[in-house]
Amino acid sequence: MESETVLILHSRFEQAVRKESTNGVEFWRARELQTLLGYAQWRNFKPLIDKAMTACRTSGFEVADHFARARKMVGIGSETGREVEDWILTRYACYLIAQNGDPRKEQIAFAQTYFAVQTRKMEVIVQRIAETERVLARKKLADSEKMLSGIIFERLRNEKSFGVIRSKGDQALFGGRSTQRMKEILDTPASRPLADFLPTITIKAKDFANEISTFNIEKHDLRRESSIADEHIRNNAEVRKLLVKKGIVPENLPPAEDVKKVERRLDSERKKITGKTKK
Repeated sequence: MESETVLILHSRFEQAVRKESTNGVEFWRARELQTLLGYAQWRNFKPLIDKAMTACRTSGFEVADHFARARKMVGIGSETGREVEDWILTRYACYLIAQNGDPRKEQIAFAQTYFAVQTRKMEVIVQRIAETERVLARKKLADSEKMLSGIIFERLRNEKSFGVIRSKGDQALFGGRSTQRMKEILDTPASRPLADFLPTITIKAKDFANEISTFNIEKHDLRRESSIADEHIRNNAEVRKLLVKKGIVPENLPPAEDVKKVERRLDSERKKITGKTKK
């Protein structure tokens, strides 16, 4: 997510925060949250509230502590207006609503972190969004590798072929350096996948090359290891060329924190949110 986008979303969410006059407790109105999360119509947003209330109940919390039914007056032309359904939501309620949204939408992805981070400090939000994106990118890479591996096995019937072809792709992406050499350069455990210690941009680069290879193997009906390997090498080389053109040299990027460790930390934070909110 671009830093400018984060700043804009942060400003919008901050402006929507309200505080109870007697005790200073923060709350949000559902109709305003609907707009913040990018939903144009209430009928499409209301199911998220229903799912969030179910999740709240399932987790052992009192729904009424976090979701309070309300009404809102809306104007219609020159008429006085009419009342529509609305809800008063705690931070936890908003967090559950965001968790039930589509994280591919920038507003949802931002909200999932915004409502999880108690301090709402920009640097904390930016860091957590970056960590979440890296974990999701790594999972997507695992999916594209599984798909590529499947199509290679289907055509070659050799369980070792995918490993050989993937290694050749890595060599093309990292300027002639093998997977093992990159592990040495980044000082990563020999028994762990290299991708677990790569920065997000490199993970996405590998994933993109996999997607192209899978598409072209099917499109051109490639059925020989040499032709499939050439295709994968070519795609990784092209992705590398684009990165280098933008001043990004994959083999020169520093290693990133173990993605499994990051994932465990994010999971732990999510569990703490639930524990701290319960009354």
